[in-house]
Amino acid sequence: MLRRDLLILGGASVALPLPARAQQTMPVVGFLASASPGPFAPFVAAFRQGLNETGYVDGQNATIEYRWAGGSFDRLPTLAADLVGRKVDVMIASGGPSALVAKSATGVIPTVFVSGIDPVGNGLVTSLARPGGNLTGFSYLAVELNPKRLELLSDLVPQARVIALLVNPNNLQAERVFHDVQEAARAKGVQLHILKADTESEIDAAFARLVELHAGALFVAGDPLFASRRDQLVALAARHAIPAIYNLREYVTAGGLIAYGVSLAAAHRQAGIYAGKILNGAKPADLPVQQPTKFELVINFTTAKALGLPIPQLLLMRADEVIE
Repeated sequence: MLRRDLLILGGASVALPLPARAQQTMPVVGFLASASPGPFAPFVAAFRQGLNETGYVDGQNATIEYRWAGGSFDRLPTLAADLVGRKVDVMIASGGPSALVAKSATGVIPTVFVSGIDPVGNGLVTSLARPGGNLTGFSYLAVELNPKRLELLSDLVPQARVIALLVNPNNLQAERVFHDVQEAARAKGVQLHILKADTESEIDAAFARLVELHAGALFVAGDPLFASRRDQLVALAARHAIPAIYNLREYVTAGGLIAYGVSLAAAHRQAGIYAGKILNGAKPADLPVQQPTKFELVINFTTAKALGLPIPQLLLMRADEVIE
């Protein structure tokens, strides 16, 4: 006997016509990211987990369309326009540049951002509690934690009287990063040198300058390009035997020394939940923008030993995770 799809109407079983079934389509989720897919894999997995928790599984009852800028922000408008033309049902904008481009690309498609920029100050939403438009999401305080990162790095390497700051000059918050880290360096009585890089080759050149500057430690600012070149940065820090602090734990799990910041995986999981809620009928205007309440300090003890760097006991006690 042939199996038929049945629809229950008023207690009676009615065969669902084939044309009606053919017209049913899976919702499409557009994923616009400032970074690259390889290093971003843990965050994509977390996003998919959140989406699954609301009942949507990619390839089964939903489709995810990915667009990656790879740290080249000038590609984002074209990528966003492609997703808008695809008429996705909801868009995810990962990274501050992606969020701003998504805001410009559409005022209709519901959009969930995961971003380190101020969502109110940059016009993404009217307020955190009541976003008021087609955007909502998660703001993870990308620059607000920089003074604390400088303090942690100085405490970890107290003998370093010169610290280098690696920053992407094209980052939307570069000037604020310069200012905040410089002020923190003054407070700790250390000299700060700024190294700029917005391409892979410039990252290599910046590390070459560390030797000339006699820098005793390195502060790597948060940036989608740097996140995309995570393995390169960690390998260069090891090659130059330079203690470095980062904004994401993923650098430390890849062999970096220390990181302090929010869990981007947790933020992307929540973005997946928000996307699922929107697919189920919720409106972005009714979903408040969320901010992190927990920050994680992660230390790679093996890397510290390779650098001949003793970790202060107080710092070890404060760490959320020590990788050995």
